[in-house]
Order: sequence, then structure tokens, then C-alpha cells
Amino acid sequence: MRFAWIAALALLAGCATGVGESDIDAGPSPFPVERGTAPPPPATAGRTAPPEGRAPGGLDFGQWRQADPAVYTPAFQTQIRDRYAGQDVSQIRADLEANGFACENASRLDCRIEIMERQCAFDWYVVVERGRPEPIAGFDLMCLGAE
Repeated sequence: MRFAWIAALALLAGCATGVGESDIDAGPSPFPVERGTAPPPPATAGRTAPPEGRAPGGLDFGQWRQADPAVYTPAFQTQIRDRYAGQDVSQIRADLEANGFACENASRLDCRIEIMERQCAFDWYVVVERGRPEPIAGFDLMCLGAE
């Protein structure tokens, strides 16, 4: 038993002093600390708010600043579905971009206008999925705190 205690103490002392560790040079750290050298975030093309009423591309955004989303969203979706009935994705994308939307076309066409005004985020979106007969459109409004 005495031998087990002596061996345990020797092992513990060896761990504390680094005995048995190899002197292999691991090279420079893959995570160098270079404070203040991170590149700036990518510049985003700042989206401007759509006009209240008809946009230069002809889409009518209505009085969106005072709109109740429960009423505005279905009206916006109806307008989008009527406007783009029977058009192909390239025509829809060109028209939405002419009205201020930013579009991506990966597995589906996804177009958005996202802006912040005062303490509120406004988001218009139009999605055209393959195999669906009509686009999905919507409007979201989220405000931080009370106005």
C-alpha cells in the first residue's frame, strides 16, 4: 500500500511539473491574435423605402407606413398574384427588381425589400416556387418597444 501511495504522488508531481511532455513544436497557432485587423463587414446596397403609392416600376405599395398588416398583407398578395398571373420567373424577377426588390434565384425565386424606419422593420417578400401556379407574397412589420 505504501508503494501505491508513493507511485501516485510521483505521478502527480510529474504531471504538475510537465515531466513526460514532449517538446514537439506545434508551429504557429492556427488562431493568431491580431486585434483590430478584421476586415470590415461587406458593404450592403442600402435599400431605400418604397414610395407610398405607386413605385417607378408600377407596383402600388399603398399607404404602408400606417397600414395594419392584417389588412395590408392580403391586399398586397392579391395585387402580386393578379400582376404576375401567367408570367414566367424571369419576367417576374425583372419587374420586381424594377420596383426596388432584391432577388435571388436558387431553388426558387425569392425577392425582398427589407428596411428599418424609426424602430420598425418592414419586410415585403415575393416567392415563386417551381410547380406552384401563383406567387406567394407578404408583408411583415415588427417594431421594437412602444412608439
